Amino acid sequence: MAVDVVLIVVAGTFAVVSGMNDGGALLATGLKLPSVRPATGILTLVVLVAFVPLVSHKVALAFVTRLGSFDGPGGKQAMAIAVVAALTVVTVLSNRGRPTSLTLAIVGGLTGAGLGWGLPVSWGYVALVLTVGLFSPLVGGVAAWFVTRLLLALTSSRGLRHWHVAGFALQCVAYAANDGQKMLAVFMIALGFSGAAAPYTLLVAGLFGVGALYGLPKAGRTLSREIIASRPLHGVAAELASGATVTACAALGVPVSMTQSIAGGLIGAGVTTGGGRVRWYAAVKIVVAWLLTLPASALLAGLAAFLIKGAST
Repeated sequence: MAVDVVLIVVAGTFAVVSGMNDGGALLATGLKLPSVRPATGILTLVVLVAFVPLVSHKVALAFVTRLGSFDGPGGKQAMAIAVVAALTVVTVLSNRGRPTSLTLAIVGGLTGAGLGWGLPVSWGYVALVLTVGLFSPLVGGVAAWFVTRLLLALTSSRGLRHWHVAGFALQCVAYAANDGQKMLAVFMIALGFSGAAAPYTLLVAGLFGVGALYGLPKAGRTLSREIIASRPLHGVAAELASGATVTACAALGVPVSMTQSIAGGLIGAGVTTGGGRVRWYAAVKIVVAWLLTLPASALLAGLAAFLIKGAST
């Protein structure tokens, strides 16, 4: 019973932190366009995070069953350890000025906790997730390069607003169908359900919205100002490119980080209009944080799970 209570608290905290970390990043790319107000954007995100999993929650199930067997004996303890480890690593890196991917952190945490607790871990699927995670920023960047050139040829500054609305909507759907479901996965283990009933998805979405409201100023500033000296065109191109990339991964049931895809999209769009717009020192700082996140989370979770299981037996 104590484990259940702890995991429910951890799951709620994780959803709030996901909103703080991911919500601002999703809104950041369009802050220079008035087409989607921040309040409207957060509301859109909350609604989609609540309702898209009712249509498809393949990625949530992948977090629970394909990385390791977290729906069996010891799964709740390992999941709690994985989430705490992921939050710890993300917090430490963020406080050191190295914003990172919460999705990478939870994948690392789940892998490490599974190993430390002695649960079966699917190395083939872990390798697939790592491969997709490595290439998603690159794919997002290449896609943004093409989208930027297309927008330059097809639209005016006034028409860009309509593309922004479409791009933001696509990006939100992609997030809700993919790495946004990491929150639902934790609640699946905490509350012991396997589907995606509306009461659970509404709970996740509400907690996510609280975090997004709180974290918008800081998270939004990181992507929209630090990576490139952005213009509205860059943000719209990054939205369309990252939305398409992450949606494709969701169709395959493979978790991928939206923040990574957005960052890659911003760099690709910046290079298209002149590489001097890209602040490469900031881009390198973020990439280094990505490289540290998964192994650090896996190591911390694996050690904690091994020690806690040993102490309890």
